[in-house]
Amino acid sequence: MRVSTNREVRSYPFTEYQRLELDPVYDYIRENAPLCRVRLPYGGEAWLVTRHEDVRTVLVDSRFSRAAGVGRDEPRVTPHVQPRGMLDMDPPDLTRLRKLVAGTFTARRVERLRTRAVTVTTDLIDRMVEHESADLVGDLAVPLPITMICELLGVPVADRPDFTGWAQTFLTGADTEPLLAYMAGLVGQRRERSTDDLLGALVEARDGYGKLTEHELLFLSAGLLAAGFETTANQIGNSVYAMLTHLGGLVPPKLVPSAVEELLRLLPLAATVGTPRWAVEDVTLSGGTVRAGEAVFADRSAANRDPRVFRDPHRLDVTRSPNPHVGLGHGIHYCLGAQLARLELQVALATLSERLPELRLGAAQESLTWRTGGALRGLVALPVAW
Repeated sequence: MRVSTNREVRSYPFTEYQRLELDPVYDYIRENAPLCRVRLPYGGEAWLVTRHEDVRTVLVDSRFSRAAGVGRDEPRVTPHVQPRGMLDMDPPDLTRLRKLVAGTFTARRVERLRTRAVTVTTDLIDRMVEHESADLVGDLAVPLPITMICELLGVPVADRPDFTGWAQTFLTGADTEPLLAYMAGLVGQRRERSTDDLLGALVEARDGYGKLTEHELLFLSAGLLAAGFETTANQIGNSVYAMLTHLGGLVPPKLVPSAVEELLRLLPLAATVGTPRWAVEDVTLSGGTVRAGEAVFADRSAANRDPRVFRDPHRLDVTRSPNPHVGLGHGIHYCLGAQLARLELQVALATLSERLPELRLGAAQESLTWRTGGALRGLVALPVAW
């Protein structure tokens, strides 16, 4: 079937996103318009795919390119087109940069960070239990991943009040310069005095071996810092909220690993679909053919609710197996920090379950405040008691 038979154009985003709910329109178009034409606020029209098989194809197939979008007035939800570093690359450039960091984020090395994560989490919960209630976001969900990524990169935790706001605008693409300027200052410090941390290693790769450009160095380090705490912090808070509201409490520690995967599947972390891929030749997907030169958005949150793959997809099932979700991406752009994120989520949720098994919401659901206008969904605060 040719795409010309399905030319209804929908405005995207379909509605303003609400908390952690996924717009019901995704269920409709997944079944009735799997190759859906959408018009974004800026940059014109694109295709949107929502079926699990199609999303995986767009994310992994070399016939879909990110680099082909560089310099274009791309379809997007933000006013300005901003460079996105590695997210704007294809192999072999992307492969080269990923290899520079892959040694740090291997499963073996990340597992060695578990002891440190347990120590940090335990200390944070110790401070929480000194009181009768706490803000789970401010007291645990944010400081844990910030501490871990800062120690890994070699970024002063004391600078957190400055770089947290910059990280949020960096992730949306609204303004990348403040965080890049901050990282440039840290890079300059390491050129004066070498350090035994990931940022020091990246500077050595740049200056000693010429394995990346100055532009790549800054975008790579800034991206690792921003994504390394902002996404995990939101997911920790969202996960606790989801368990307390869907299940009535935390899961026992033995179920935490599978619960983490299910929460990554079910909870739509991103506010919108992000960046498109561009077809470099004709590709047939469910519902039609994408022509060379057309842009396609792969909606991972919608794919994670595909009933063809996930039984009862809107239900939180912490024992779900198998669970081939794409919550952390797929293919060459699969999240570099996936192993670290999983570790932090597992440690945070398991330690909470062990220490505070009676954890409950400390305020009515309707009174909670959610972040708006950013790249990620999450709570401003999550009052809890025990």
